[in-house]
Amino acid sequence: MRFCALRFGKIDVLVNNAGIAKQSLITDVSFEEWSRIFNVNVGSCFNCSKSVLPHMINRKSGSIINISSIWGICGASCEVAYSASKAAIIGFTKALAKEVGPSGITVNCIAPGVIDTEMNSNLSSDDLAALCDETPLCRIGSCDDIAQTALFLASQGASFITGQVISPNGGIVI
Repeated sequence: MRFCALRFGKIDVLVNNAGIAKQSLITDVSFEEWSRIFNVNVGSCFNCSKSVLPHMINRKSGSIINISSIWGICGASCEVAYSASKAAIIGFTKALAKEVGPSGITVNCIAPGVIDTEMNSNLSSDDLAALCDETPLCRIGSCDDIAQTALFLASQGASFITGQVISPNGGIVI
């Protein structure tokens, strides 16, 4: 992060977008797998946020946007570790927003629904069709849907929004 501040003069926005998952019954998840999922998904938010915060606090401005998941909101069968780690990101977001709000820093969370990404590339065409059918907007989300949400949260238009979870999910979770 120091490199970014030196190279660009300031850090305005941090998007914490790391994520790994494992689809299996909780009884088949080892402690090492559980720990790895939490280290990548939650630990990266902690490490990156801690790294940029001194700079943002000094400037009395900044925006941190954490990427969670709908499964962090409502949980998913056979994805307990992933769901729990993404729920932890929601808690992290809310607590950090309260902590750094007095320094003029906003902290928000995006909890996407099913998005056309490499993480979902293992879904069959039948699975994707079923998910489309379950989604009121009748489609899978795009990376651009999430990028536009992040762009809004990083903008002046969102300067009075903090500690919130926005879930672009096509209505699959309401």
